[in-house]
Amino acid sequence: MTKPQDKLRGWAAARKAILAGLRFTSLRLRLVLVFGLVALTAAVSASGIAYWLNREAVLTRTQDAVLRDFQQEMQNRASALRLHPTQDELQHTAGQMANSSQRFSVLLVADDEDGKVVTGNSDLDAFTLEDVPKSLQKAVNKKQSISSNNKYAYHLYWQRIVDHDKPYLVAGTKVIGGGPTGYLLKSLEPEAKDLNSLAWSLGIATGLALIGSALLAQAAATTVLKPVHRLGIAARRIGEGKLDTRLRVSGTDELADLSRTFNHTAEALEKRVADMSARDEASRRFVADMSHELRTPLTAITAVTEILEEELDAETGSVDPMIEPAVRLVVSETRRLNDLVENLMEVTRFDAGTARLVVDNVDIADQITACIDARAWLDAVDLDAERGMMVRLDPRRLDVILANLIGNALKHGGSPVRVSVRREETDLVIEVQDHGPGIPEDVLPHVFDRFYKASASRPRSEGSGLGLSIALENAHIHGGEITAANSPKGGAVFTLRLPQDTSALLADDHRDANGTEGNAG
Repeated sequence: MTKPQDKLRGWAAARKAILAGLRFTSLRLRLVLVFGLVALTAAVSASGIAYWLNREAVLTRTQDAVLRDFQQEMQNRASALRLHPTQDELQHTAGQMANSSQRFSVLLVADDEDGKVVTGNSDLDAFTLEDVPKSLQKAVNKKQSISSNNKYAYHLYWQRIVDHDKPYLVAGTKVIGGGPTGYLLKSLEPEAKDLNSLAWSLGIATGLALIGSALLAQAAATTVLKPVHRLGIAARRIGEGKLDTRLRVSGTDELADLSRTFNHTAEALEKRVADMSARDEASRRFVADMSHELRTPLTAITAVTEILEEELDAETGSVDPMIEPAVRLVVSETRRLNDLVENLMEVTRFDAGTARLVVDNVDIADQITACIDARAWLDAVDLDAERGMMVRLDPRRLDVILANLIGNALKHGGSPVRVSVRREETDLVIEVQDHGPGIPEDVLPHVFDRFYKASASRPRSEGSGLGLSIALENAHIHGGEITAANSPKGGAVFTLRLPQDTSALLADDHRDANGTEGNAG
């Protein structure tokens, strides 16, 4: 049975995949859209201009032929009528005029002998004066002044109208020299159908042009984006550390130049990283070898200084008082040098990646108490930890972390130092707080840097500057973290956060070690 949570996770995964696809094809979509818009604009503009030109040509040709034929019929037939014709005469003449090659309806209007307006219609009253626009009637009946540029008092006027969604041409004129007024009505529906067919054809052509542009854009996008996609994959491989990645270069265009530049950059980067790695490895090897070589003479020197220290503490006082300060200085500096060598060897192990966890079940309160007691800090440290709080971690490395944090607090903040322990979900949190002046704001970002000393004027009393960095590395190998801050109540606060069970990290270390050995073999 499918749970609602599974459905929600499925929808979330599908949504993420869709969004990833949209992001992946965003440039492709933009190219297709740009090509489509350009093609659509060009096709629509060309189709619109072609339609407008053809429309004007068709209508003008039809209109000129009709008006020319009508004007000729008016001169040949309407002008032959008497000045005051009868309705039958008008009707007969209108029918003759309508039989012309253009097939239009004719309406003749005149005054009979009694002064009454009579009309003759070629279509049995289907075309009347009510069908003629008033503005056209007014223009036809308006007498013009005769001049050198205007030889006739009356002219031919026309107008296009739409009646019941059908286009018509209406025209009118008077017989030159006196006679009836004639009007024509010509249906433009055949021309409109032709123009509609033309519009459909242009629309289909526009659609095909749009589809063609989309296909062209897709092909262009594929041609352009394929090298870009390969470049993106190569850049990700470089980011993953595969510096031997190179692109196959073909052609002489800008993308080929970009691929060549990428290859040259990757080659230079690989060489630079190889040089840096070699120098870093040589540096680590030098430090490790130096530390190892120093241990043998340091062992002998330490044995001698222990004897000298015993002589200093002996009641017999066999050491000359004049050289006693020098002897004590040699003893303290020998210890300091010994600690420095041990710290350098520990740092070398971290840098080489050979440091490993040795995990055990630990009562955290007992572990902190043992750390404090071993260094005679019981009177200077207040511990707030619940007994029986068991965690699974490396006790030796935890001891190193605590010794560095508490020792640093005692050295710079003074006693009493408060150490508090609590659980937060799956983490163990240990806070070490002193009551000193706190850490300057400009020092806070650097407290865990190697060899960093807040006070350059006291280089010998501040230790080696490696303690806090080693503590941080030991926290990292546990999968934890250490942060430094100033308490609002005064003093510095170092917060150590570790997982309560580091067995999973130990398993990962074993897998990494086995994998490394297998690859090497």
